Amino acid sequence: MLEANIKQQLGTYLQNIVNPIEITVSTNGSAKAEELLSLAREITEMKSDKITLSVNENSAGRAPQMAIGPLGQVPRVRFAGIPMGHEFTSLVLALLQAGGHPSKAAPATLEQIKGLDTELNFKVYISLSCHNCPDVVQAVNLMAVLNPKITATMIDGALFQDEVEKREIMAVPSVYLNGELFGQGRMTLDEILNKVDTGAANKQATALSEKAPYDVLVVGGGPAGAAAAIYAARKGIRTGVVAERFGGQVADTMAIENFISMKATDGPKLVAGLEQHVLDYDVDLMKTQKAVRLEKKEFVEIELENGAILKSKTVILATGARWREMNVPGEQEYRGKGVAYCPHCDGPLFKGKKTAVIGGGNSGIEAAIDLAGIVEHVTVLEFGDTLRADAVLVKKANSLPNITIIKNAMTTEVIGDGQRVIGLKYTDRLTDESHLVDVAGIFVQIGLVPNSEFLKDTLELTNRGEIVINAHGQTSIPGVFAAGDVTTTPYKQIIISMGGGATAALGAFDYLIRN
Repeated sequence: MLEANIKQQLGTYLQNIVNPIEITVSTNGSAKAEELLSLAREITEMKSDKITLSVNENSAGRAPQMAIGPLGQVPRVRFAGIPMGHEFTSLVLALLQAGGHPSKAAPATLEQIKGLDTELNFKVYISLSCHNCPDVVQAVNLMAVLNPKITATMIDGALFQDEVEKREIMAVPSVYLNGELFGQGRMTLDEILNKVDTGAANKQATALSEKAPYDVLVVGGGPAGAAAAIYAARKGIRTGVVAERFGGQVADTMAIENFISMKATDGPKLVAGLEQHVLDYDVDLMKTQKAVRLEKKEFVEIELENGAILKSKTVILATGARWREMNVPGEQEYRGKGVAYCPHCDGPLFKGKKTAVIGGGNSGIEAAIDLAGIVEHVTVLEFGDTLRADAVLVKKANSLPNITIIKNAMTTEVIGDGQRVIGLKYTDRLTDESHLVDVAGIFVQIGLVPNSEFLKDTLELTNRGEIVINAHGQTSIPGVFAAGDVTTTPYKQIIISMGGGATAALGAFDYLIRN
């Protein structure tokens, strides 16, 4: 089942298993069950001295399913489905961690997991094409490995469609905890921990507030924030980074083909490299922390959502941007129930169904092309009279028989039946006629909104919410700089954001020297 090069790499990884583990495969006679069993046998044969395989044939429970745990213990990590694609890494980590190979998570995080004293049963519904799902699966798997009161099950929504339909899941990852919806979308280990550990926020707030003032404090962990932190730290000054989610929007981007020096890469891989580069320097990285207020006093103060206040001589704002919403009736009501923003993640949930893509730029046309291979039909609605996407993408979209492109279309309403999306309305801007399109899924791809709401009435913003900066990255407040997609920089590109971060860090250093 495994290709030769993958098999060779896996064999190398499995050498890190310290303690004996057992793989239990539950089958039901289906072709997918045989496929999963074949995978389990290949893994076992690679490390037969440490891995034992048992088979539960004609299982009455969820099948096909692979359970992994230390030999002689009830397994607490399960994969309902075949963990290939993006989830193959989740499988490898589960094998290693169950076998005693240590996690790279921070020691304090590992101790926090071990200290949880509550029964936690996680179920994570995923699609194998979802690049956000593995982070969540790997997080809850690690928690289950370390704490006997925690279990974790990955469930492939495409394989267990009856469960998906029963729970009315229309976005992945969808996480259920003890039978109740816990969250949707990408979540880090720290975010999950903070949510289940009720006392964590107060402890963190106290510890953060006690930190000494920084020379440079970067707010945001995307490409701009990472570059700013590296450039500041290289000057030998006290540098901190506070970020709600390290990597920002880049973590949600799959194909990156315009990053100079790299022919191609993907968002998660680039984010991992950025974080490691930042940590190679003496940078205080504070993740899962959201800034809610900025105030210039003796120091520049940044207040966090948990109440903590960080102080710094200079601040670099690199909070980035987020997907723009349509702001039409029904959008919020049916978010996650047919309204989606990531075609890579949620596209497989609409297999064989009719969908719509809002937006005719590169993101919108790329989404339509990706979806066309999965769904019955894609209707692209573009507000303008021309498509803004690259000609090569438009040509490809026009060549596909199940893509319809409608221009001069203003989306006016998302229609649902109370449970899920069943259609949308749009108005023809030339005739003013209203039209109804029957769709099960709507993918919104209409640009970005700067994450600057907490700065309103604090420093100068444009009417679009972008932070106004000069050539040095300086904002309207002395000592406060900004970089990246949250600023007036005209082109929102990864490499441009990195350059902006470097500029802001050099500007901040110059400010410190002169003041």
